Amino acid sequence: MVQRKGEEGFPVRYTVAIVTSGIAVVITVIVYMTWLYCKKKRHRFQWYESSDDDCSPNAIHASSHLKISQSTPELNKHFLEDEGPGKKGVFKLTNVRQSTLPTVSQRHELFKRQLSHKLDLSNIEFQVQSVKHKEQPNLGVIKPELYKQVSIDSVKSEHCICGKLFFTLLYSHGSESLVVNILRCEELPAKDFSGTSDPYVKIYLLPDRKHKCQTKVHRKTLSPEFNEKFAFSVSYKELTSRVLQFNIYDFDRFSRHDLIGTVVVKDILCEGSLTNETFFVRDVMSANQEKFELGELMLSLCYLPTAGRLTLTVVKARNLKAMDITGASDPYVKVSLMCQGKRIKKRKTSVKKNTLNPVYNEALVFDVPQENVDDVYLVVKVIDYDRIGSNEVMGCCALGPKHVGLGRDHWFEMLENPRKPVAQWYTLQEHVPFCTNESTMGKCRLNCQGQSRQSTVDSSEGSLYG
Repeated sequence: MVQRKGEEGFPVRYTVAIVTSGIAVVITVIVYMTWLYCKKKRHRFQWYESSDDDCSPNAIHASSHLKISQSTPELNKHFLEDEGPGKKGVFKLTNVRQSTLPTVSQRHELFKRQLSHKLDLSNIEFQVQSVKHKEQPNLGVIKPELYKQVSIDSVKSEHCICGKLFFTLLYSHGSESLVVNILRCEELPAKDFSGTSDPYVKIYLLPDRKHKCQTKVHRKTLSPEFNEKFAFSVSYKELTSRVLQFNIYDFDRFSRHDLIGTVVVKDILCEGSLTNETFFVRDVMSANQEKFELGELMLSLCYLPTAGRLTLTVVKARNLKAMDITGASDPYVKVSLMCQGKRIKKRKTSVKKNTLNPVYNEALVFDVPQENVDDVYLVVKVIDYDRIGSNEVMGCCALGPKHVGLGRDHWFEMLENPRKPVAQWYTLQEHVPFCTNESTMGKCRLNCQGQSRQSTVDSSEGSLYG
């Protein structure tokens, strides 16, 4: 009898436990389903509120003004709306259409638009905003040169004195011509392996580049005696706006002639009226290539006047500076089209891995209207690519009508030989070369469609080195 009562009490206890557990599971499921339903309902309510804001009368009015065009005008239309309590600011609507290559005038119009917004700087309102800069990891490499402020004097000091030029000037009122008598040079640097040079002098009366005079070549000497006279037809009133430039070259029979140095006389009437023969002594200025052994870069220029297209071909480089621990570098070339001290366009080549003598043969094309050729210039930088840290500049050079030496000569030789590529080796420098005529540097003259407009803005000299 006792054992039977125990057998009857055993299923009663477990039945109560099972029923209690089932009730708890049912309550948990009901609570979870209720929470999901409330969450979905709240999300749907928020979505309706946002859709009501998008369907507001102002938004509908803005969208109703969208036009579908089959031409190729401005592709982006920005609609700015006042911020309201339920709005998030600016809406940007973009029309995307397939188009063919724009015509020459349209490509030049883009160039002019990019310049035109830089002309009127007085009406621009500036606001100071906090910008978070990405910090590069400090790998323990201390570079003292990064803490030195680069000044214009330090840049100009890189152009050292490499000799003296003796000459006389005389203005003949009867023939209305400027007579230049090149006497001699002294203390020129040696360019040949024999310790001598084969110097000669080219004379320009800028801005006229077509009329140039050249002396005879004097073999194997560092102090040549020229004693040659040349005449430039120019009125006396124009002398104040003319610049006299002497380029001293080393003659090379088998390769391109090397530029030894340059003498620039900006104020021709600084010593008097030149009615009598006036004696001048000027220092020959040249880039200090011994101080900065950064290598050389070969560039080729070609300009198509009709199409308004400037092509700079980066051919190759040699003897670049080693930037990596392995004794090599990963160089690439970046070219910037500059005007008014501001960058208009930039192009760059591919990266050549683990080499100090890269070969590129890459053409970089810029759209430059013919009326703006004398107002723009190119800044070329050779940069070492670094995947982990920041890229470092290995050397640079500049090409344009306002730069001293090879950059100016190469530019005008390109203009004198349209549709023909002109190649030139450049010695890389630590900083961008300075301009000879800072007073007129950064002036752009733009001819807009429909009417002729002339606008001028002077840019600061410091922006050239930024």
